Amino acid sequence: MSLARKRRSDRADSPSLPHALNRSISDDHKPRAPHPRLDESTLRSEHLTSWIACTAVTVLAFIARFWRIGHPDQVVFDEVHFGAFAGQYIRREYYFDVHPPFAKMLNGLAGWWVGFDGDFGFENIGDNYTVANVPYVGMRSFCAIMGSITVPIVYAIMRESGYPVGIAAFTAALILFDNGHITQTRLILLDAALVLFMALSLLCYIKFHQQRYREFSRQWWGWMLATGAALACTLGCKMVGLFTFASVGAAVLWDLWGILDIKKGHQMSYVWRHFWFRVIGLVLWPFMIYLSFFWVHFKILKYSGPGDSFMSPAFQETLQGNELLLNAQEIRYYDTITIKHKDSKQFLHSHAENYPLRYDDGRISSQGQQVTCYPHEDSNNHWQVLPTKEIPDTGRGRVVRHNDVIQLKHINTQTILLTHDVASPLMPTNQEFTTVSPDDQDRHSETLFQVQVIDAHDGEPWRSLSGHFKLVHMATKVLLWTHPGVLPEWASGQQEVNGNKNAGDRTTAWFVNDIVADGTGNDFRNRTAHVEPKPIKKRSFIKKFVELQILMLQHNAGLTASHPYASQPIEWPFCLSGVSFWTDGATNQQIYMIGNLLDWWVCAVAVSIFVGVIGADMLARRRGLDPIEDGIRNRLYRNTLFFLGTWLFHYLPFYLMTRQKFLHHYLPAHLASALVAGSVLNFILVETVNFPVSVAGPRTRLRPAVRAKMGKLAWGVTLGLLVIVVGCFLWLAPLTYGSTMTGEQVNRRKLLSSWTLHFEAKVTHDV
Repeated sequence: MSLARKRRSDRADSPSLPHALNRSISDDHKPRAPHPRLDESTLRSEHLTSWIACTAVTVLAFIARFWRIGHPDQVVFDEVHFGAFAGQYIRREYYFDVHPPFAKMLNGLAGWWVGFDGDFGFENIGDNYTVANVPYVGMRSFCAIMGSITVPIVYAIMRESGYPVGIAAFTAALILFDNGHITQTRLILLDAALVLFMALSLLCYIKFHQQRYREFSRQWWGWMLATGAALACTLGCKMVGLFTFASVGAAVLWDLWGILDIKKGHQMSYVWRHFWFRVIGLVLWPFMIYLSFFWVHFKILKYSGPGDSFMSPAFQETLQGNELLLNAQEIRYYDTITIKHKDSKQFLHSHAENYPLRYDDGRISSQGQQVTCYPHEDSNNHWQVLPTKEIPDTGRGRVVRHNDVIQLKHINTQTILLTHDVASPLMPTNQEFTTVSPDDQDRHSETLFQVQVIDAHDGEPWRSLSGHFKLVHMATKVLLWTHPGVLPEWASGQQEVNGNKNAGDRTTAWFVNDIVADGTGNDFRNRTAHVEPKPIKKRSFIKKFVELQILMLQHNAGLTASHPYASQPIEWPFCLSGVSFWTDGATNQQIYMIGNLLDWWVCAVAVSIFVGVIGADMLARRRGLDPIEDGIRNRLYRNTLFFLGTWLFHYLPFYLMTRQKFLHHYLPAHLASALVAGSVLNFILVETVNFPVSVAGPRTRLRPAVRAKMGKLAWGVTLGLLVIVVGCFLWLAPLTYGSTMTGEQVNRRKLLSSWTLHFEAKVTHDV
């Protein structure tokens, strides 16, 4: 194995070497015989072999992903979410999700194509598809097709990068026989589309880079626009697509840096053309495609649905059948209302119980009446809106408007809402909310609150449902707020309410859920009995797009709750833990998403080897040594380093995220590490690389072609590794396909003690 390929050590600018060292490496200065030209029959034979290998891995990929695809006939893991979203597209009802819509629209299209009517709810893992007559096999098959196509794309990436057939086939096999990829890409999920378009982005960029000597030609433009389209599709599946943008973007900047070199003799006008054309093809063009996904998304989802409440009132009023259009009412003074927190959907609540004198941490309270949040309908949720100014007995002057100062009276206890400079029970930095008797005039100023209707103009009426608002204390400027923190038993485990000093906190928004009674004693519903039905409102696409993007990012970052199968990025390259997708206790069957252990370890070792080779090469060159031939070094630095950068960009950012993280988040990075593994294996086993891989331009100096060939040893090592990978895949296959196993069989497949498998047999030890 040729780990070190020494060629020369005396450069014009290198320091002189000791005589003994010169003598020890003198054999490396022997002239090499020129590479012979390849005849057409050799190239045709290689192309035929390549097509046969590509066809073989593709067929095997389809077999691996379609094997028992109908099992189980139940909802599995996140099909709860993404299957439901497919149904929302078919019913055209608006939903909200933290991911962009492209992959979900593809799932919806697949469902429509196979006859899904959208009525199945996908409510719980284990819900039966067969009983509900859901064409789930067709929907899963669409994802399986995308997962299968990814395998020949990986093969093409390696072939287009100049690697021999055996190395390309082995690299594709690392994806083909990976249990994690198979599990994730044969269910109604998003990752099949994500990984497919991520791989396609890399392939298209490599093809674009091959055209660098034919700049601005049709092929150059075509592959650049194809790269941009693939990048847009990747980002349209999940925000992880930003990492693919970063991977390609870094390579583009490196390329531009080389073009900028004055030694190349290019004018700045030529450099600027390259820059701006890349901006058009790799930034503006993908952005327009990304926008189009949301335009279609909004056009399809035109009816009110489960995602309405996440959006602003202005957005909700663009949806047909939305509750805001049907039931929103102007709020008037002396109305009795219920108030809900926008995010937690809990009611502002109070009851005739007081805060304890002393909290568990020793702090003293005011012992005032408790103000909390409560999730259910209750008469203790009723508050009356009181004026702080003279109002007329009838007419529009009784309408509460944006920026009006009000008081809120708790109906059941006949006390007034108040906040003061006393620390709240759970957050010493925030103010306590309580109530006070209306007769206590000394504390009148502490009961005054300003209603700030969000996105409202001066004088705009405060409305139920549509009028999201913030309640600002006039004296201290804190905002009425709640958070998921649960109060102790003395408050019956209800959610804490306190005064938030951060005026910009988006979680301080509330809305009036209902008007319970009219202060005049009349039926308040008669106030709008003669009002014409409200027309659907219009809102610009850009405003809706920006609002949804912000909410997606905010809610994605907010997914911080604990999960029994969440894991940390440091565990992923080594498959230290997986995710339980589905179990059936009656048959001892389970689907456990875990990678092919030996496959992933090969990739992790290859990444480490490559980093070591690059580091050693850089150190050697600093000392005037040249251990790697220029052609091989060029391929390592230009190609394998691109793969390593892709791995880093898709892996390292997860260390900075506070949201829930799962093993399947590593799949794009694993694909990149498989590309590194194939390249490193080629470096170890094969003496050369294919040349040329780029398309010659009109001024390109032509040199004899070189085709890398694998010797017997190389084939032996590659086939040996392949047998190991396939063997591990087959051993873990029962966990991938949900086969019945005894407890002892489950124990044997628990290759690492950190895996959490169901139905393990109890291990007994002889005494």
